[in-house]
Formats: sequence, C-alpha cells, structure tokens
Amino acid sequence: MGVAGPGRCGRDPCGALCLLLTYLSVAYADYVILTHILLQPGFRGSLWCPFHAVMFNLIVLLLLACHTRAVFADPGMVPLPDTAIDFSDLRGNMPHKNERSNEDWTVCNRCETYRPPRAHHCRICHRCVRRMDHHCPWINNCVGELNQKYFIQFLFYTGLASLYAMGLVLTMWLWPVDRSFPGKMEGVAGGFSNNHVQMAHCIVLLVESILFGVFVTVIFYDQVVSIITDETPIEQLRNRLLKEARREVAHTRKPKIALLREVFGRGFVICWFFPCNCSPPSGGAPAYSYLPNYDV
Repeated sequence: MGVAGPGRCGRDPCGALCLLLTYLSVAYADYVILTHILLQPGFRGSLWCPFHAVMFNLIVLLLLACHTRAVFADPGMVPLPDTAIDFSDLRGNMPHKNERSNEDWTVCNRCETYRPPRAHHCRICHRCVRRMDHHCPWINNCVGELNQKYFIQFLFYTGLASLYAMGLVLTMWLWPVDRSFPGKMEGVAGGFSNNHVQMAHCIVLLVESILFGVFVTVIFYDQVVSIITDETPIEQLRNRLLKEARREVAHTRKPKIALLREVFGRGFVICWFFPCNCSPPSGGAPAYSYLPNYDV
C-alpha cells in the first residue's frame, strides 16, 4: 500500500521550513490580536473582546485542523508493487505522452508500476499521485485526489483569518474608542497609537495579513477553476503544449521578421518606409513549379 505524503517528503528542507513558517505566522497573529489589540482599553472593557477572541481562535483552530489533515493525509499515492515488473516490452509499444488521453493507464518509469488515469509522478515525494495538482511546500505534501479538499479548506480559513486580522487592526486605528460607553475611554483617545511597540506589532500583522491574504486568494481561485474545468495544472499545461504541437504540425510558422520581409522586401529596414522596390524578394519575378493539368 502507498505511504502517506509526509513519510516520503519529510526530508524536503523547503517543505519543513514552510511548515515552521506557517505555524509561527499563525501563532504570531494570534499573539498580537490577543495581547496588543483585544486586551487593550479599546476592547478590554466591552463584550467585543471575548466575542472577537472566540471567533478568531475558532478560525485559527479550523485553519490548523485543515492544515494538519492536508499535511498528514495520503494525497492518493499509487501503491507500489510487491515485486518488480518488467515493462521492457511495453515501453516500445506505448504511445507518445503527447498522444495519450486522460483516460489511459500508463507506466511510470521511476516507480516501475502501472498508474491509473490522471496520475502523475512527483519528483519530490518520489511517488505517483492520483489526480495530482501540484506539490505544495506549505503543507510539505502533494495536493492530490484525497487531500485537495483539506488544502482548499486551509486556503479558505487562512484567507478568512487574514481578513479578520486586517479588520481588527484597522478598527483599532480608525475607531479606537468604544462609542457604546462614551465616558469609559477618557484619557485613552487614540488607543494604542501612543505605544510604539503595539504600533510596530500591528503594522507587522497588517503586512503579514495582506501578503498571506493575497497569496492564498490567488491559489484558492486557481484551485476552484481547476475543479470547475476538471483540469489540474499539469493537465492544463500538457493540453496547451499538445495544442501548440498540433498547430505547428498543421502549419509551421515562420519567424515574424521573415514574414515582414516577404511583404516589404529583403533590403534594409529603413526602405520599408518608402514606396519603392529597393530589393525584390527573389531578385525578380517569382518562379513556380510545374503543376499537372488536373481537372478541378
């Protein structure tokens, strides 16, 4: 049976670093919101403090749960055979990879095993993954048929947490006083703006939230488009290359400069701006090969 992703990708230094960065970023955001925003006078004396604390930490809990499932779940690795299989006779008769369809079973030269339709080999995990989308260092695992749901949920809750954090920071800056109790905030107008440490933490949190929010939004959109079009990024790239190859076979394109010279002449480019025949394309009238007199 196949081994789960982390068992195969645990030695990837980039993936381990991204995992550490993910947990540190989430922990830092939670620390800033609880310590430097919600426990400050603007929120501390109102019911909004426990409400925002519970809501934000609920989102963080769901974020971490989805991330953990995406990290440790089997993305859909194709099981390796118990004994080596000889594919030497098969390889010579296999169609070229550009001629295969998504419904064909193929043979992986690296895993030395059959793989089902839409399965691809990951060079980092060293395994074939069913409906492989891509290898994501942020989960140190492949995104495939069995864990794509958890990966998309992780993206959603990360974007929601980023939006929530941005909203809390901007609320403290734009509305520092709890207007439900006008007399409560006397002498604290401006909220945390007088404390440089709090200001620095909130600026860092705002920048972090914007960067992560934009990043996960783009990936989330790409994942949804991939699901709706029923094409993984690998399949999109392969289909695009296949279309270009077919177009080149049907009509081999000449270089753009050669096409322009066929019209404007083969002389100097400056001559293209003047209504004169500076250099005939072929040194005279074009010559045509003899064509049989067919009845058309």
